[in-house]
Amino acid sequence: MSHAGSRPGTRPTRRAGRWERYRVTHPFSARDQAGLWGAIAGVVGLAVLLGWALDMKGGVVIVATLPFVVSWYESRRTAFQFDAAGARFGTVLLPWSDVTQLVVATPEGGPHALIGARLRPGVSLPAGGTVLAHDPDMPAPIHVAVLRAKFDLRKMVVKARKYAPAHLQIVVAEPSGERVAA
Repeated sequence: MSHAGSRPGTRPTRRAGRWERYRVTHPFSARDQAGLWGAIAGVVGLAVLLGWALDMKGGVVIVATLPFVVSWYESRRTAFQFDAAGARFGTVLLPWSDVTQLVVATPEGGPHALIGARLRPGVSLPAGGTVLAHDPDMPAPIHVAVLRAKFDLRKMVVKARKYAPAHLQIVVAEPSGERVAA
């Protein structure tokens, strides 16, 4: 298990050409697509303006700002992610030291799977983070809903064994009770 970059706030690292993270995204939305293309058009427009006004190379502006645009777009689409820094539920980032279990619930007949976290006793949710209202199918205090088609429990368990801390458990919550994911 790699703990490279395990300082709080660090970005996921690359190892052997793959990101050391597990990520589930929201479906594409017209609003986010429009924001992405608007940002790209704005960057190109700024590059042209600076090239004309300051006799500056427009490509420098594009290359310098493109990572920020892509990062913004990816963060808008991310529903759930865990990496070296911790687990992210929408906009809420929880460090691994605060999380004891990841909980997965798949309500029957529903289009969504629920992914949540149980926190260490005495830990409260970070201020400013928005979370979904309590769902009776999810026993954890913080959770997100993701499309079942985008969620793969087996892949999540494999990535957790590789990249998450050893103390972390993944639990499947079913109407009959809870079981540790294998």
